[in-house]
Amino acid sequence: MKYKIEHDTFGELQVPIDKYWGAQTQRSHQNFVIGDEKMPKEIIKAFGILKYSAAVANNALGLLPDNKKEIITEVCDEILEGKLEEHFPLVVWQTGSGTQSNMNVNEVVANRGNEIAKEHLLHPNDDVNKSQSSNDTYPTALHIASLIAVEDKVIPAVDTLIETFKKLEEEYKDIVKTGRTHLQDAVPITLGQEISGWRKSLERSRDFIATAKESLREIALGGTAVGTGLNTHKDYAVKVAEEISKKSGHKFVTAENKFHALTSRDEIVFVHGAMKALAADLLKIANDVRLLASGPRCGIGELIIPANEPGSSIMPGKVNPTQAEALTMVAVQVMGNDAAIGFAASQGNFELNVFLPLIAYNFLQSARLLSDAMISFNKNCAVGIKPNMEKIEENLNKSLMLVTALNPHIGYEKAAEIAKLAHKEGTTLKEATLKLGYLTEKEFDEIVDPRKMV
Repeated sequence: MKYKIEHDTFGELQVPIDKYWGAQTQRSHQNFVIGDEKMPKEIIKAFGILKYSAAVANNALGLLPDNKKEIITEVCDEILEGKLEEHFPLVVWQTGSGTQSNMNVNEVVANRGNEIAKEHLLHPNDDVNKSQSSNDTYPTALHIASLIAVEDKVIPAVDTLIETFKKLEEEYKDIVKTGRTHLQDAVPITLGQEISGWRKSLERSRDFIATAKESLREIALGGTAVGTGLNTHKDYAVKVAEEISKKSGHKFVTAENKFHALTSRDEIVFVHGAMKALAADLLKIANDVRLLASGPRCGIGELIIPANEPGSSIMPGKVNPTQAEALTMVAVQVMGNDAAIGFAASQGNFELNVFLPLIAYNFLQSARLLSDAMISFNKNCAVGIKPNMEKIEENLNKSLMLVTALNPHIGYEKAAEIAKLAHKEGTTLKEATLKLGYLTEKEFDEIVDPRKMV
């Protein structure tokens, strides 16, 4: 491998000749050989938006000449187009402020920019990082990437699944089936009503996320090292937020209190908590689906779900609820990520939180997994959910909890006596009622009608 010589304030260092990064990136690459988790692509693209916008703002404020602005923005567009991905090699497990990833972007923009300009035009710190510090750029990139992920991926995926459940809810609104509480038979419910509970859960979680995400619009950029805004123009913070909004297509504003914006990650905790609520709902829904579809002969078997692939390497003909299983695993991962984010957010020591890469990695993984899993579950399972009418009718007619309809007519204790007798002797509720002499057959048939009980 051929190398070039790059330097920083620590001295000279060899860097692969075909890479645009510089000495600070190389030092991090060598010093933090920890795990396989790379800095998320979403963060790198957020940095592309940030550096582009900073160059435009600095130029408008008379701090950066036109030729430097043009080159910086051109390279940032290449980052956003995914053309330079191989030049961002750093892992998550680095300095907790994300300083080395900020410098990775600065060095790539400067070196690629100088290649385009055919001269040594840009300096990574003096030009690309002008009016910035890693301490305010990484929290800003975190908010940019997180808001985009929530607005462009998570919420649309939830909406898609909600629409599917709305259609199923309407289609199956007249199918009466056995309800269940405590995993035991309960009074009747319609399949449409059951699905409406799933739909409403998703709508509520969506509303929580939509409310929480507004807090991500405040960005730290302009606070520089500790929140005082040292080395920035008085109008820079407002101007750069405006430019980020234009470039990203998402609304951002400068944080009112930069000291809070650098050290506190409460907004991320709040939004991820709402995503955890979504994960909890998805876990419940997926479990309901796979339990109701259990069988096909020895389980509940009231739902038929799409058969997407063979379910066993040894049992021929077996089909498993694989989409539900994938969705539940994602939900569990999100819950684990939430614990990690909560602990990490508590580590805002003095003027800076130094668990930023971990927070970014876990938050963006949650957003990515939730959106992908909901789309997959919707496409490969939910849209194909069908009722097994034969099994639904069989279970409904066998349910002893239909006896609940008798309470207002003969009282709770007599109704319980009927249910216990029917269960003990393996007879129907009607047979037990007639044997005990509490009602006539005509009276029983008029009262115990499942369709009147929903």
